[in-house]
Amino acid sequence: MADQKLVLVGLKAHHFRHPLDLQATQALQQIPGLDLAVRAILGSFAEQFFQLENLASGVLVSDRQLPDLHQLLLNACEILDLEPPQLYIRQHPVPNAYTFAMRGKQPFIVLHTSLIDLLTPDEIQAVIAHELGHLKCEHSVYMTLANLIVLAASTTVWGGVLAQGLQERLMEWVRCAEFTCDRAALLVAQDPRIVASVLMKLTGGSPKLATQLNLDAFLAQARDYNELSTSEIGQLLRQAQTAQLTHPVPVLRAKEIERWASSKDYQSLLKSRPVLYNGEIKVTGGWRNW
Repeated sequence: MADQKLVLVGLKAHHFRHPLDLQATQALQQIPGLDLAVRAILGSFAEQFFQLENLASGVLVSDRQLPDLHQLLLNACEILDLEPPQLYIRQHPVPNAYTFAMRGKQPFIVLHTSLIDLLTPDEIQAVIAHELGHLKCEHSVYMTLANLIVLAASTTVWGGVLAQGLQERLMEWVRCAEFTCDRAALLVAQDPRIVASVLMKLTGGSPKLATQLNLDAFLAQARDYNELSTSEIGQLLRQAQTAQLTHPVPVLRAKEIERWASSKDYQSLLKSRPVLYNGEIKVTGGWRNW
């Protein structure tokens, strides 16, 4: 890992939130009582359920348990100016990571062992940072609701009729939220190639193939996808391809993070500026040795 990274003291969610995420979030917030209803119904129950599930079926990372992973978490939290959540490692053959939190409750992140087997330490930290992005932006309430709506729609006809419109809006929001969290990953990695490499390996990698993959070829593939989908027919096909997905396609995410990494918005976040922090003047973007 790099010995020096910029620590973004005083970073707020709106500093890096993707415009599509902001737009989709505002659309959901206009649904009367949606946010409060999810919290009231699921808050305490969901927190206790997942807490018991993680303690029973995962390994809780700490300074005494998998300390290298724990340090990756702490460093990422310091960069994003966020209190560390719990981090669990769970045995699973499908590379994946996810997070959960209700405001004021105990947040957590889960990494699957197959994901760790696939990635380098820098890439693992980028995944952790992506999940921290969900916590920083308080995405978890709507993410929980999206999962429940999908479940209801798939198990009952009545649920499908009631949930279809809301499901479409939630799926659109989830995909937009992923763009924001890729930005959080970049703010921690501070190298767009690390984030793009994660997406490449999740697209077509395995522990056996990971070292043979060509990132430049994957980025060229991402640009080809973007060009082919800009026509009217291409846009329609792309919309049909992604309408039911919970994540944007990886090549689109790679192209988007490449674009944002070269933007003035991203560069300005890495520039030094004085802020009041814990009663002392510190510098956002100040060098910190790890």
